Amino acid sequence: MTVPDIADEVDAEELLATLLGCPPEMLDVSLDQLRTLAVVYTTGTAQRAARALGREQSSVQKQLDNLNRTATRLVGEALVLKQGRGKDFLFTPSGEEVVELAIQTLASWTDSLHRSRRRLGSTVTFGTTEFTVEFLGAVWPTLREDFERRDIRLNIEHVRTRDLWRKLDAKKVDMVCGSFAAQVGGPPELDYDFLEWHRERVALLTNLTTRELPDTPVTAAKLPALPLLAPTAGLLAQFLGRWYGPDYRGKLNIIADIDSLNYGLNLLDAELTHGCMLTTERVADAVLEGRLPGRGLRKIDLAEDYAPALEIVTGIFARKGERVRYATDHPLNLLWTAFAAASPTRSVPVTLPG
Repeated sequence: MTVPDIADEVDAEELLATLLGCPPEMLDVSLDQLRTLAVVYTTGTAQRAARALGREQSSVQKQLDNLNRTATRLVGEALVLKQGRGKDFLFTPSGEEVVELAIQTLASWTDSLHRSRRRLGSTVTFGTTEFTVEFLGAVWPTLREDFERRDIRLNIEHVRTRDLWRKLDAKKVDMVCGSFAAQVGGPPELDYDFLEWHRERVALLTNLTTRELPDTPVTAAKLPALPLLAPTAGLLAQFLGRWYGPDYRGKLNIIADIDSLNYGLNLLDAELTHGCMLTTERVADAVLEGRLPGRGLRKIDLAEDYAPALEIVTGIFARKGERVRYATDHPLNLLWTAFAAASPTRSVPVTLPG
């Protein structure tokens, strides 16, 4: 037997001894219990944790009690302590260490499962915003039969524009369809594989009268004086931020904060507010055609003096260089190829695995 063989045998024996020497009480702790502990730490109480987990509070409390008994037997200290009615739980030093370990363990397991599913192509998660789901619908009929025959599961996840990059970077989705603000006519500068679908400008929807706001393009100097329903984050907030700076909310006459398109449309439609809302040209046209709420609203164009000159670019995103690691018949590449064939902007280069 060679020296490396002896060393390997010693390491294997030590590893086996470590594995077999695990305390039985520790082996009774489940991933579900660890997740519950981490959720309690995040939310503060068993009641809020139960609401987040969709369980009864008594079920959460029972898991905490079991974990406390186990920890007391193993290290002599409970993990979490009650501080009185209505107060957040107090986590002991041991409890905080276990929470950190639980989060790392659950994240590691989840990432490993996602990597295996992506590699095998058994599951693909596609993210889409509310207004880009139709793009997936346009290509799905050409893929459905092949996916079903190969038992490939397509998960569809609703993603807000503000969360596109975070979801993609965190590998919560494998591919995403959405929009971002870009220079007019310029090539997108993105650290992602990108397939362009279409471009459009932004416009205003308003319930103000023509006396209050004539049917003429609104200039960059005039917009700050108009009563505006402004998004708290997301795509259209990017436009305002780049036109008026990061403190744009202090420069504009914001009469209502809106976190969704429909909420803003309903406010204007019901005349609960009188003002304007920045939106995409497609959405504005859908309102005028009666396909979205907003009876009687008018569409007002923006003038050409906004700097920088921006437009909305919409398309499909994937993590840069990931698809080339897979075969051409991998689900990610099949999706990408289908989108490339259906895209109205087919002149955009498409990178396929070589």
